[in-house]
Amino acid sequence: MRYFIVDDDTASRRMLEKIISDGELGEVIGEAESGEKSIPLILSTRPDFVLIDFLMPKMDGIETIETLRNQGFQGQFIMISQIVNKEMVGEAYEKGIEFFIHKPINRIEVNSILKKTAEQFRLKHSLMAIRESLAHIESAKMMKKQRSIKEIVLSILNDMGIIGEAGSGDMVFMMEFLINQKGTFTLLPPLKDLYEAAALSNKADTTDIKKESKSIEQRIRRTILAALNNLASLGTIDYTNPKFEYYAPRYFEFQEIRIRMKEIENDSRETMKVKINIKKFLQVLYLETVERFDESS
Repeated sequence: MRYFIVDDDTASRRMLEKIISDGELGEVIGEAESGEKSIPLILSTRPDFVLIDFLMPKMDGIETIETLRNQGFQGQFIMISQIVNKEMVGEAYEKGIEFFIHKPINRIEVNSILKKTAEQFRLKHSLMAIRESLAHIESAKMMKKQRSIKEIVLSILNDMGIIGEAGSGDMVFMMEFLINQKGTFTLLPPLKDLYEAAALSNKADTTDIKKESKSIEQRIRRTILAALNNLASLGTIDYTNPKFEYYAPRYFEFQEIRIRMKEIENDSRETMKVKINIKKFLQVLYLETVERFDESS
């Protein structure tokens, strides 16, 4: 994270800079002792966050923020203040301030607040990137490709007997999302990013992203478990079944398939909990979809 500090107190500026540096929270790219002096510097350096004192001579923190906003600055502000006046604090919130650092400055408080704001900043930009990707996916130019990808994925899922499972739709979207990116993946991005992308495609409200992502993870886990059970049943009936021979060793740890096959063979009422590797399943599904998609292009 890139920070700019605006405070008429030199000691406060030095202390904040040291806390940021010692805590490896980011980089202080500039500072100013007044709102007036800070404006051209902030507009030219474009920091991610501005730590700004509430009460300063000539131009206070609120006035400085208004001036910067009017001139197009899109960064975020963290207010530094020792005031407790509710009306002034309310005014600051109205101007878009989400966090306050209280004076006298406390290292623990500064660390905590800057970590929270950095996390929110990263999440916001991650969601923006996902939205841009979704817009790209939904464009008319890509419709033909998307249908082709969907047909390929559904064909694979159908072979494993899970085309009717709730998580199959999420898997189709993820494969479309990945293949329609500008770059080509070899390894999947973090599952968390895929769940968030799928949640946004379901028109989930930004505040419900985590909840919807968790639901998607659970749907996919149940769908993969259904695939494991179906393949284990095929293998029990006919060990040479081509679908069993092809999909079981590719998409699963074979010992987990064997555990379920033994339970089916013994007609066991008590089943052991098998391990489901979501990342491996989606990775293999992605690589196989890419291969089939390239062959059909």
